[in-house]
Amino acid sequence: MSNAQYDPNNVFARILRGEIPAERVCDSKHSFAFYDISPAAPVHILVVPRGAYTDFHDFTSRASNDEILDFWKLVDKISAEHSLIHHGFRIISNIGPDSGQEVPHFHIHMLGGKALGPLLSPSNT
Repeated sequence: MSNAQYDPNNVFARILRGEIPAERVCDSKHSFAFYDISPAAPVHILVVPRGAYTDFHDFTSRASNDEILDFWKLVDKISAEHSLIHHGFRIISNIGPDSGQEVPHFHIHMLGGKALGPLLSPSNT
């Protein structure tokens, strides 16, 4: 999706502007975290940068070092505050059409709170 133009009306951009409500987990200068409205695990948190980045590659190639560090430090803070570190958790970022990325704004899903099983089943390969 890095070749795609950023859509300022995507759902996460609208959440960041306060046009759509989201249940806040925490935020920082450059990032915002909120609960997924359709959780796939007991803990399902989305973390998004405040900047206009379409996907992981766009974020890592164009964001400042401060934005990148802020984003990953917030992910680490959330994992500690939600007791995910001891038992483990999953971080997922869908990138592009083959992955099923639905929102063209870089984000990660933090999933945990139970045993999640394999990432992909053999039938998905």
